[in-house]
Amino acid sequence: MLKKCIAEFIGTAVLVIFGCGSAVAANTLADMCGFQIPLAVTTLLIAFAFGLVIVAMAYSVGNISGCHINPAVSLGMLLSGRMTVKEFGAYVVSQVLGGIAGAAILVVIFGSAASLGTNGFGEASAIGANMGQCFLVEVILTFVFVFAILGVTSKGEFTPVTGLVIGLTLTLVHIFGVPFTGTSVNPARSLGPAILNAVSDPTAISQVWLFIVAPLIGAAIAAIAYKALASDK
Repeated sequence: MLKKCIAEFIGTAVLVIFGCGSAVAANTLADMCGFQIPLAVTTLLIAFAFGLVIVAMAYSVGNISGCHINPAVSLGMLLSGRMTVKEFGAYVVSQVLGGIAGAAILVVIFGSAASLGTNGFGEASAIGANMGQCFLVEVILTFVFVFAILGVTSKGEFTPVTGLVIGLTLTLVHIFGVPFTGTSVNPARSLGPAILNAVSDPTAISQVWLFIVAPLIGAAIAAIAYKALASDK
């Protein structure tokens, strides 16, 4: 279990560093050059950054912990009967600590004034989407992401392509979600940057509840739906 928790910690930290870091780097470069990067370009950059880091981590720590690196994914596994409550608790603690550690490293690299790739709604949304819209988007995106994970990890013959499928699915949900919320689908990914950015951006920490609650609801719905569809009854 200790090895699994360390793997989840490392995986989540790397996800935040490279996923959120890519968003921060793009904005920093734009500020330095004095121009604004088109939203479509930024969206694709962030989407592929998150997708590729998931692929890398899936084939790195997937054989150790399953590479959840996301409390929503762990909840889906718990509700599907693939892990115990004790394992779930240990995974979530490791993931949250990993998210905070990853955000802390971004602060060291970019400085405390950087946005750290936080999520948000209203004025914090790239297209100004309201709270209700963003909540629904996060539920739907997490449902799709966790539903795909439960499906591709259900059979051993899918193992060679599991990491690729999960990474591409995360890329897909980011392409849709970045303009709305910056895309969370992962409470640990949202909580770490929000905590480390609490002083320079109080809005992020005040809105982070949505990016904890909505992904967990989406994951729960995905687990219930998949379990019902996969059942012999």
